[in-house]
Amino acid sequence: MAFDVSVITLYPEAFPGVLDVSILGRARRDGLWSLDTIDLREFGLGRHRQVDETPAGGGAGLVLRPDVAAAAIDSLGPSERPLIYLSPRGQPFDADMAATFARGPGMVCFCGRFEGLDERVIEHRDMIEVSIGDFILAGGEVAAQTIIEATVRLLPGVAGNQTSIEDESFSNGLLEYPQYTLPRVWEDHPTPDVLLSGDHQKIAEWRLNRSKLLTEARRIDLWAAYLNGQEIRASETDDEHD
Repeated sequence: MAFDVSVITLYPEAFPGVLDVSILGRARRDGLWSLDTIDLREFGLGRHRQVDETPAGGGAGLVLRPDVAAAAIDSLGPSERPLIYLSPRGQPFDADMAATFARGPGMVCFCGRFEGLDERVIEHRDMIEVSIGDFILAGGEVAAQTIIEATVRLLPGVAGNQTSIEDESFSNGLLEYPQYTLPRVWEDHPTPDVLLSGDHQKIAEWRLNRSKLLTEARRIDLWAAYLNGQEIRASETDDEHD
């Protein structure tokens, strides 16, 4: 059964965009996942298909109306797919969230615009607010493509080499180790000897150590979580031996 993705947006022409190239495009053509867009403007009110109004209480900008948004959402019918609202105030998107989404039947992404979406439809349609970072975009389309790509590439059969996914950054709580390829010497900079040794155990140890060093230097939050996880596992092992 295909992984079904629906995107509600004022700009359906933005899709499939990057989702139609490389392994994701091939996987969609092979039927591993599907994508359809719902034009929010079609549910707008009046002759001009109005979708927004000024914010209650005053303030700059416009807010997407709940009746318009709900009509677009409800047009999809009953679904077990998570309904995701791309929002800078949402919970941070990460590899674990992508893996959770990938284990489900698909997803529905609602792309916000203007000053956001009326809170009532967020609450009463059980929307999951998700953020791709602490910055502001003009709309949710790029954010939606980001989480769709990160999720779909985890589906069985999408990536050509499942091992490459298992070895990526965040797969074990650490950033990925450095990668090297041909030529063996480039501008007087050689490939590390250990990677050419053929000793798989030493290579694995080198890669793990480099992952640790990179994570500690660049992402202290991940490093702290990794150390905490190691302590928990060590404690559980000690309990088993008691």
